[in-house]
Formats: sequence, C-alpha cells, structure tokens
Amino acid sequence: MRELVPYQSSGGRRNNVQIGVGRSLWGGTPPSPIPERVLDGIPGFLAWLALLLCIASAIAFPRGLLLIAGVLGFYSALRFFFAGIANGMGLRQIRQWERTNWYQRYLDERNQDTIPWEAVHHLILIPNYKEPLPILRKTLENLARQFNASTQMTIVLAMEGGEVNCAAKAEQLIREYHHAFANFYYTVHPTGLPGEIRGKSSNEAWAARWAKRKLVDELGYNIDHMVISTMDADTMWHPKYFEALTYLFAIRPDRHIRFWQSPIRYHGNIWDISPVMRLVNAYSTALELAYLAAPWWSAMPISSYSLSLRLMDSSGYWDADVIAEDWHMYIKAFFASNAELILDPIFLPFLATATTGDTWWEAVKNRYQQTLRHAWGSKEVGYIIAKILEHPEIDFRPAMRLLFRVAHDILLAGAGWVIITAGSQLPLLLYPNIMPSVGAILSDPVENFVFFLFTLSFALVITMGIVFWVQDVIVRPPRKAPLTLQEAFWTLISFPLLPVLTLIFVALPVMQAQTRLLIGISLQYRVARKL
Repeated sequence: MRELVPYQSSGGRRNNVQIGVGRSLWGGTPPSPIPERVLDGIPGFLAWLALLLCIASAIAFPRGLLLIAGVLGFYSALRFFFAGIANGMGLRQIRQWERTNWYQRYLDERNQDTIPWEAVHHLILIPNYKEPLPILRKTLENLARQFNASTQMTIVLAMEGGEVNCAAKAEQLIREYHHAFANFYYTVHPTGLPGEIRGKSSNEAWAARWAKRKLVDELGYNIDHMVISTMDADTMWHPKYFEALTYLFAIRPDRHIRFWQSPIRYHGNIWDISPVMRLVNAYSTALELAYLAAPWWSAMPISSYSLSLRLMDSSGYWDADVIAEDWHMYIKAFFASNAELILDPIFLPFLATATTGDTWWEAVKNRYQQTLRHAWGSKEVGYIIAKILEHPEIDFRPAMRLLFRVAHDILLAGAGWVIITAGSQLPLLLYPNIMPSVGAILSDPVENFVFFLFTLSFALVITMGIVFWVQDVIVRPPRKAPLTLQEAFWTLISFPLLPVLTLIFVALPVMQAQTRLLIGISLQYRVARKL
C-alpha cells in the first residue's frame, strides 16, 4: 500500500488520498452438492430441449404446438400491456418523489430508532476500465452536486491494473475534484489474481474491501451508519437521489436488510444514437421502471444501486468470479440475511449512456455484446438452487419465490423464446395449409383461435412499443437539433420492427450466453463503447 500526500481543501478540511493494492482477500463460493457446471447449464439445457421438442411436435402434433406457442406468445404480450400500466404508475411516482423535501420529511418522522442525518455516510464506488476522462469528469461533477457531498460522501475510483497509467488518471481526477467530497481515494485492482474473472464484480470486491478497512478499521467510521453505492462509470444520479437515500437509510430500523434501486433511463446520449436503437432502449427503460412500480412484480437491482456497508460486509462482498454482478450480489445478500432481504425503489431515475459505434453495424454489435454480458446472469438460476441446498435452515417459501422470479425471466427469454419462435413457424413450414387467410382469422376468431392469438399478440406488442416510446419521449432531455425526415422515417419503421429488434438484441444473445454456459465456454468481459 502506498500513501500519497493528503490534499488540503479550500475550506481547510483535510481530504485523505490513498491507493490500495495487495493480495486477494476473498475465497470462492462454498461448494454445492451439485457441480457448478450442471447448475450453470440448466437454462441452456431447457432451451435446447425446447427446440428438440418443438421439432418433434411440429411433425407429430402441429396444432398442439401452435396452441402452446400461441398461449405463451399471448402471455408475453400481456406482460408488455401490464408493463405499460406499471410504467405509467412509476412516472407518477417519480413526479411525487421529485417534489418531496426529504430532509424536512426526515425531521417530521424521526424517532428513537433513527440515525442522525449528519451521521449517515455514503461510500461511492466507481469501477472503471479505460473510461475516457470526459466521462469520469461528468460523473464526478454529478456526484459533487449531490446533497452534502462535501461532508457525507467518500468517492473511491476503482481502477483496473490492466489499464496503462490508470493511477495517473486517478490522481489527476483527485487533484481536480478532491475539494468536493469528504474523502477521495482510488484503488488499483491487480490483474491475474487466481479464481477471478476480470470485470466489474471483481473490481468492486477489491475496492469495497479496501474502503472498509480504510474508513472503518483505520479512520473509525461507524459501519452501521454507512451506505455503499456502486455505479457504472457513466451513471448520472438524480440530483435528489442521495438526499432521499439518506432519509430512507436513517429512518428505516431494518436498514441493514435492504437494497435501494432507482429506475434507469438510457438518456445520457439519447440524441447521439440511431432512432431504431432509441426504441430498444425505451423498451428496456419501461420494463425496468415497471418492475419497480408494479405491486404484482418483484424488482431486482440493475447497474447502479445501494445497500448498507454492514449488509455488504456480512454477505462477503461481491464475488470475483462473476460477470453479471447486480443480481448475483442481491441473491448472495438474500441468503446472508436469512431470506429477509427487501428491495426498496427510489423513484428518482438515473441516466445511463447507451452503447454506440462509429457505424450503425458497430453500434448493433456493441449493443448485442452488452446484452450477451447481461445474459450471463442466466447462471443465477443454478446459483439460487445451490444456495437453497446449502441452507436448508432458511425458509423455503421466500427462497422459492426468488427462484421463480429469476428463473421466470431467464427461461422466458431462452426456452420461452424458442417455443414461441420455433413453435409458431415450424408447423407452418411443414404444413402450410394449416395457415388460414387473414380474412378468415378476423371473421371467425373462435374457429381460428390460435391464429387469432398470434395476431392479437403481435398487435399488442406493436401497440405497447408505441406506448413505451411515447412514455419515453415525455421524459427525454431537450433535443440537440430539429427532427429530420430521415430520423422520422427510421423512428416510424422501428415500431413494426420491434419483434425483430427484440430477437436481435434480447433473444439471440440470451441463447448464445445460455448455450455457452451449457457447454462450458467462458465469456470475456468487454467494456461497451458509449462515446
């Protein structure tokens, strides 16, 4: 460990600056009674089994297969419909939260179990690798404008040792922004540590353990009064996020069994990406807000989130051999908290930057690779099963609810997509006479019930795509330039293309990830280009 000269702020307050390097401090995940390879392969196995069954059923039971595919397709379309309703509920919640004076609410509601407002301290981790200085400066400026940042916020730039001159970059940023925060440190995550996968999770684990030792063990901060927030390097928090988080953490007596998650909006560079990609991002934005706002769904953390440092420490921090770290950390904390973990929404959206490229094709590839990386979270189905087997003392019911929640989305995007796609197309290829005319479908929907379901599902998906787009347009930042005819054309054509876009940017990368997990081919972490 190397000590740097402390910086002096303009207000005379000392800002400590250090870097942390050293040996790995974490061990692997406890062994499961079932081999990890078997558990990892469950989603991929079910997806390919679904394909084989679809092929056999298309030959032997074509009408039965069409019915199954139609019902599953209609269920997926209904999820879009309810997501539109929940998204509207979430937008209303956001307007209410933005009008709230959180400090005044704290004063009105505090009691004997409340932590003093000024005692709450925020530890912010910014994992990054080869991020351009303009992005990191923009991120730090956003954090510097947060409530009480200069007295209640510690920043840790989590640098990667594999980036040349990463320490020099961090020291330059510290010189520019040290005065804005209570403390500003950086860590350097060494490369090539045994049992690690290079990526956000291993970097976070390294930085968080170092920060805990520095702040709690050395400087004497109270771990029970600390909130740790992790973020992407381009996350733009809502101006009131940390004010609301301070209130929620201080006022909740069960603060150490909670995650806090804000809705994500891919608006950081909304006017710099293709209009077609804007619809894809609007669709993703709507679903994430819907999960947070709908009482009939359970939300999971994504990208940038917060939890108490006590919970993080008792859970054993992030695992260093994980790529999709947000769901994994939540699941790990769920079992560490004896299945009592709660995710609370903070309806103050943060802005994220969508993937880009020098050409349209490069942007498509980058977006595909980003989804492929996220789809590595398919491992979490097996991880939950392993945790259930390892902890028979934990209440089975909440554990199974968590398994159902995670498996539902993962299997629907894998095996479910196979059934909808192959189940709707193979029977028609083998028996084209089964397909009635459009007029017959509309004139007698009962007789042609299956095909009416497909038609209704397609119409519902397109309609909700328009709804998601309108809901997204309402809250987008101001345009940089007037709308052009070319932009308007691609915007209009993106709506009927939504099923195809979903295939390219959701289903195919999910299938690739699940297949690689099934046959044991690892994934290398790649940073998606966003400038």
